[in-house]
Amino acid sequence: MSTTPSDPLATLGSLPGVPDAVDSVRKAVDRVYGHRVMRRRSNEVTAEAALRGSRGSAALAGADWNLEEVRRRTDFSGEAEARTVGAALRLTAEAGQLLSIWRQSPLRVLARLHLVAAGGAAPDDAVGRPRLAGETVDEPLIEGALPSADEVAGRLEGLSRLIIAGTTAPALVTAAVVHGELLALRPFGSHNGLVARTAERIVLIGSGLDPKSICPAEVGHAEQGRAAYVAAFEGYTAGTPEGLAAWIAHCGRSVELGVRESTAVCEALQRGAA
Repeated sequence: MSTTPSDPLATLGSLPGVPDAVDSVRKAVDRVYGHRVMRRRSNEVTAEAALRGSRGSAALAGADWNLEEVRRRTDFSGEAEARTVGAALRLTAEAGQLLSIWRQSPLRVLARLHLVAAGGAAPDDAVGRPRLAGETVDEPLIEGALPSADEVAGRLEGLSRLIIAGTTAPALVTAAVVHGELLALRPFGSHNGLVARTAERIVLIGSGLDPKSICPAEVGHAEQGRAAYVAAFEGYTAGTPEGLAAWIAHCGRSVELGVRESTAVCEALQRGAA
C-alpha cells in the first residue's frame, strides 16, 4: 500500500469509490439504529445478529448450515462442519469481551481468538501463537501464496502498531484492512478466516460504527458468495489502488447486507413474529 507514514490507513479512505462506500454504510447503519424496535429490544436484535453472523462466517469456512439448524443444535463436537460452526459461535460470543483489550494489545486479542476457535482441536503448542517456519496451514477457501513465518511476524507487528497508534481512517476502512491482512497472512495453523472476520467485527463495534453489534458483516460476506469473497480478497492482495478499493467496497456491501438482515429482524420483532 502506498500510504503516509503518520497515518497509513487514512489515505485509503480517499481511494476512488471508497468515500461513497463509507457514506452508504454510515447511512444504512444509522437507519437500523433508528428503528423503533431498537429503543426497547436492542438486546434481542444483538443476539439474533450474533447468531446470523456466526452462521455466515461458518458458511464461508465450508460449513454452510441453515439458520434453524444452527439455532437448534447444542452439540458442536464430532464432524468437521459442526466444529466449524461451534468455533464461529464461540468467536462471536468472545468478540464483545475483548473490545477493551483490542486497542492496547491487538496481538493478544488475536491469540485469544485463535485459542477460542481451536477449542482444543489443535496441538497445545500451536494454539494461540503465530505459526513457525515449516508449519503448515489448514485454511479452506483462501489458497494464495503463504507468507513466511518471518514475514507474518513483521506484518503482524506493523498491524499492531497501526491499531495502537490509532487512525483517522473511517471504521469501514480499518475493519477491511484488518480483515484482509489477517486473511493474507494466515498467521495461525487453522481458523484464520474465522479469526479475520471476528477481528473485522471487533473493529466495527469498537470504532463506534456498530456499538451494539447489530450489523453482522459476516452475513453479507456469505450472501455475496464465496467466489465474490475470494475475488475481492485477491484485489486486496494485489495491493493496487483499484484492488484495495474493491475490497473495501466489498466489505462495505457486506455490512449493508448485515444491516438489511437486522432490519428484517426488527420488523419481525415489531410484528411479534420473532
